[in-house]
Amino acid sequence: MPHNERRLPHWDAIGTPLFVTFRLHGSLPPNRTFLPERLTTGKAFVAMDRILDNARTGPLFLREPNIADLVTQAILDGESRFARYQLHAFVVMANHVHMLVTPHIIATKWLGPLKGFTAHEANGILGNHGKPFWQDESYDHLVRSDVEFGRIHEYIERNPVTAGMVPTAEKFRWSSAKKPPERRLQP
Repeated sequence: MPHNERRLPHWDAIGTPLFVTFRLHGSLPPNRTFLPERLTTGKAFVAMDRILDNARTGPLFLREPNIADLVTQAILDGESRFARYQLHAFVVMANHVHMLVTPHIIATKWLGPLKGFTAHEANGILGNHGKPFWQDESYDHLVRSDVEFGRIHEYIERNPVTAGMVPTAEKFRWSSAKKPPERRLQP
């Protein structure tokens, strides 16, 4: 089931929940402090995510509403239009994306097309044709229990709150926590 590409292990699990994070090319600050080796993998991930959340330099293309909308729609289409995965939670931050999915096909068949399509379209909007948009590798983690699933789901949807972008998760436009506006009946 696992395979390695470059530095990180990746999972080709079908029918098992998967937590995936991918980030913009060049989004890690060059002067970042490397994490102590004594941190667990989970704590190291959270520490690195905080670095991404607090970045004020580097590419922040996903802050642009039209690009964030593009990525959000592509994520939603991966479930509703292409049936590549069941989407449980997602968030599009300024320089990275978190997703919690149960894949129906191997990751290279859904994540590659998702990143490729959004990179091509976003670069067209930005006028950056032929330049890297996403970092080559993604972080993925196989979800091992219902408790972990719940923790990751909450982590994803609360990411904009933790980053200080919105007071409540539901207020963030590019997330699965965003609830559609209530319809009011006309009197």
